[in-house]
Amino acid sequence: YGVDARAQLLLGVDRLAEAVKVTLGPKGRTVILDQSYGAPRITKDGVSVAKEIEFKDRTINLGAQLVRSVANKTNDAAGDGTTSATILTRSIFREGCKAVAAGMNPTDVRRGIEASVKAIIEELHKMAVKVEGTERIAQVATISANGEKDVGNLLAEAMEKVTKDGVITIQDGKTLVDELDCVEGMKFDRGYISPYFITDAKTQKCEFEDAAVLLVEGKISAFQHVFQILDFCAKQAKPLIVIAEDVESEALAGFIVNKLRGGLKVCCVKAPGFGDNRKANLQDMAILTGAQLISEELGLKLDKAEPQHLGSVKKAVVSKDDTVLLDGAGDTAQIKDRCDQIRNSIEQTVSEYEKEKLQERLAKLAGGVAVVKVGGASEVEVGERKDRFVDALNATRAAVEEGIVPGGGVALLRASGVLDKLMADESFNQDMKVGISIVKKACEEPCFLIAQNAGVEGAVIVQKVREAGGTMGYNAYEGQMVDMMEAGIIDPVKVVRIGLQDASSVATMMTTTEAMVVQIPEDKPAAGPDMGGMGGMGDFMPRGGAGERSSWMNQGQGSGADGRVRFQDDGNALRKAQAGGKQTNTSRNTSYNSRLGGDNFGGSEG
Repeated sequence: YGVDARAQLLLGVDRLAEAVKVTLGPKGRTVILDQSYGAPRITKDGVSVAKEIEFKDRTINLGAQLVRSVANKTNDAAGDGTTSATILTRSIFREGCKAVAAGMNPTDVRRGIEASVKAIIEELHKMAVKVEGTERIAQVATISANGEKDVGNLLAEAMEKVTKDGVITIQDGKTLVDELDCVEGMKFDRGYISPYFITDAKTQKCEFEDAAVLLVEGKISAFQHVFQILDFCAKQAKPLIVIAEDVESEALAGFIVNKLRGGLKVCCVKAPGFGDNRKANLQDMAILTGAQLISEELGLKLDKAEPQHLGSVKKAVVSKDDTVLLDGAGDTAQIKDRCDQIRNSIEQTVSEYEKEKLQERLAKLAGGVAVVKVGGASEVEVGERKDRFVDALNATRAAVEEGIVPGGGVALLRASGVLDKLMADESFNQDMKVGISIVKKACEEPCFLIAQNAGVEGAVIVQKVREAGGTMGYNAYEGQMVDMMEAGIIDPVKVVRIGLQDASSVATMMTTTEAMVVQIPEDKPAAGPDMGGMGGMGDFMPRGGAGERSSWMNQGQGSGADGRVRFQDDGNALRKAQAGGKQTNTSRNTSYNSRLGGDNFGGSEG
């Protein structure tokens, strides 16, 4: 209860924050994590460290779990800034505990904290600068990747190629260096139905230029249904790509025969996705290529399809596993409308899976797909660098959304200046002003710890940054005061804002905690199963409970009280058998037989 409960919570928060804080800043250290399977994992990602920490003492573990929830929430919303959010939570809660223990009203302290957080977020938005140009994007990514410029430059290049609507995925690479693969246009994970459609035997691909596209929602079962379309393409000497739910055997045979004997350039591909997702993908392709989707729902049957229902693409490349359609002939205005429609759907949906699928569709229509393959000398190194790439990518997206502010903890220090006005406001009582001073002190924490991890005195650096004013701050990588915006040491507003919001929310809830209830783990005695009598053993096993069994096991050789024979081979006979061979077995069996009243069990080999 009361102070004791909060002390236990603070113990858990402190222990978790101590493990996480070492990763902060360009000179932050790594943390090694034991895994239940595979090699240990080394990381500088705050949320990855927080996820692995659990304490045996449940009262302490409650505090750790609450801070872990802050890191997870910040990671889900912003994708970066989890270490900062963790140390802000610790700072606000620690000072909150002191205030409540000194007799302050926890509810008033909480109201003071909430008012000051709101004021700081408004100030951050005023300080924000819009992100424009590849150089700025590279700077954001570099800072998030703990100062690794190669990561920043590679992600900036990827974002430039696929635009902000494109999809950038991070994968484990197979080489020592990082690689970037970009696909502009529509790419989906379905290849040719039959290898007979291959046009380039060396690359095992089917490549067409200036190809017609036929989109069919259902299955193609009869070859006659597409004869008119094929005849048109043959006369025009135009390659044809057929994308349908499936092409059944008779129709497929017709396509292959015409390809091999008639020299017709054709390729059949299954439509990507399932159910409604497949239908939506086909409609996207129809808009991109300028085709009319052949669908019975729209009152259009395949046998009634005409050449004007075909779309076209400048280039198509079909491999065993995927298809790429480049430069579709679709109307630009229609493509833009379709993109806006998908963006609206993304905002409205609550399902993460749905959101992911919609973003993939948007990327295929509006941008493209970039795959960053992370290189490294070992699996552990690739895993650690991949964490940094993911953080940098999330930070970059956040920066494009809401803009940037000076990094290195400077933004929070500058924004906390507005709290002096709140302190002078007479509508706030003394306890609420304590809450405001708690947030002001917490805003120093990121700058303080970045300096500490760089091996200098944090309090001195915080004072220097306060006196410098403007966008001046401490460059921990080079150990000097610089203009943070010019040096490219910047943070996305979204990351700073969400970190502070989540930290204050959980820390104030913990500060107002007055009682704590935890489950006591049950100590169940280990009970062995009752073996009873095993089938086929006859009188060798006693019929009774655990007590009788144990007496039988401990008793050794001899007869029991109920007249049954009980014996235990103590291993001597086995050792003699290994030394003396078959003869020992014979004497041993004879001995057993004599004890059992002379019954023969089948001779000496029995």
